[in-house]
Amino acid sequence: MSDPSDLAGQVIAVTGGARGIGREIARQLAAAGARVAVGDLGDTAAAAAAELPGEVIGLSLDVTDSTSFRAFVDTVEDRFGPLDVLVNNAGTMWVGPFDAESDAATDRMLGVNLGGVIRGVRTVAPRMRSRGRGHIVTIASAASRLSPPGEATYAATKHGVLGYLTGVREELRGTGVQLSLIMPGVVETDLAAGTATGAARMLTPSEVAAAVVRTVRRPRFEVTIPAYVGPLTRWAGVLPQFLRDQVLRVLVPDQVASADTAARAAYESTTFRPSPPADTGEPGTTDTGEPGTTDTEGDPA
Repeated sequence: MSDPSDLAGQVIAVTGGARGIGREIARQLAAAGARVAVGDLGDTAAAAAAELPGEVIGLSLDVTDSTSFRAFVDTVEDRFGPLDVLVNNAGTMWVGPFDAESDAATDRMLGVNLGGVIRGVRTVAPRMRSRGRGHIVTIASAASRLSPPGEATYAATKHGVLGYLTGVREELRGTGVQLSLIMPGVVETDLAAGTATGAARMLTPSEVAAAVVRTVRRPRFEVTIPAYVGPLTRWAGVLPQFLRDQVLRVLVPDQVASADTAARAAYESTTFRPSPPADTGEPGTTDTGEPGTTDTEGDPA
């Protein structure tokens, strides 16, 4: 890969790529000539890859499992060659009062949104470092800088992603491995169902994917969409606390008060099913499968 701005022939893997933002990222990268591997749960990745143009493969991936992540990357590199870019896209979100959140929802968000990114970086970055080149792009959220009421744990995972990547970026300084963080506002996907308040225009998956393509071509560490979000949050951060609170209450939607729970019901009931009881060998306990599904949609603020 002599010219990073030329995507033709680059090997790029996209987690949570079967639908939503991830699918559109895969489509745009493949259209630019990249060799793209889509990773997602079960057979969803293969089905999505079959519908995308260009050189695209779909592979099973559970980002909450390190063995699954290593197997995914191994297969990608066996099929296409050394990985040039990893796009950490898989994410999920529960919305509601902090004390109404179930353990299943908390564990799922921590496991996918934060743990999935950590596993991706830990799996891929050492390989890239040994080759002296590579790029990891992570789809986070404006909630990496903001904390909307009703999205406390979600925001905590995105704050965690920013903190984690900031530290790892320093460890990788001078190695040739680039890290980038994409932080969009509300994106029109199933994950964001019922969270739009009209205070800001909803983004499309295509807009976020286009930002990813631009960032792969010209790496930057922090990318906010819309662009004004970054400077605005930094400006608010220098205000005294009482003024900061007033500004953020105007700018950041209160999802406890405004979220449409009926619009989110189908998504959350599927994604955050309680874990089945573990198979302990005792009578009356069975292990019936995974809790819910990994959401692969966008990350609203």
